[in-house]
Amino acid sequence: MGIGAAVVQRLANQGHLVFIADRDVDAARLTAHNLSSQGHNVRTVAMDVSDSSSISHVFAEIEKQTGRCDILVNSAGVATVASFLDFKLEEFQRTMDINVTGTLLCSQHAARLMVKHHWGRIINIASVAGMRAVGKGRTAYGTSKGAVIALTRQMAVELAEYGITANAVCPGPVDTPLTQKLHSAQFRQEYAKAIPMERYGSVDEIAATVEFLASTHASYITGIAMPVDGGFLASGARGL
Repeated sequence: MGIGAAVVQRLANQGHLVFIADRDVDAARLTAHNLSSQGHNVRTVAMDVSDSSSISHVFAEIEKQTGRCDILVNSAGVATVASFLDFKLEEFQRTMDINVTGTLLCSQHAARLMVKHHWGRIINIASVAGMRAVGKGRTAYGTSKGAVIALTRQMAVELAEYGITANAVCPGPVDTPLTQKLHSAQFRQEYAKAIPMERYGSVDEIAATVEFLASTHASYITGIAMPVDGGFLASGARGL
């Protein structure tokens, strides 16, 4: 759903064989069906990024079916909003397991396949919340996305010799099922005021950035955290 589905559409449009790996198999199959009806080559696999054995199984299946993995987009993520003083340990650990450890493990498996062909693109969906505190209640989410950015830099340094790039896309507020659930009307209004473009982004705007970083045109770009945020990070006190 959301950014992930938009990314799949973009990459499928470019002629890539795309595997949709999702815990929600029904949602994945629906997206795959819609893309297949457009003539695209899309497959679905059930994967839970919080389960290392599930990840291993999926990449073994991908290798069996295709013998390679050229592009990996890590877009699975969760968020829980609660005050810092009351944030539950189990929720913090769950967020880190999915947002950070899941990204690590998927990237390791994909990179091992990429090394064989001396080419690859890893794009991690991080967030401006990993670069700046975005309101209250994001103890786990912001921390996890900051970790994803740091992990991306480490991967970029270690994988460059194999022809593999690793970059992070850092969306500002985007209209997705997750933000529609987490962001109240008041929060949306205040957030929009802090953005020079005065609006939320679209999933397609994020997917377009992913598409570029996954392309041959981005061959000399690695280790960056690219904000796609309507100017949010660049802005200070607006209205002065």
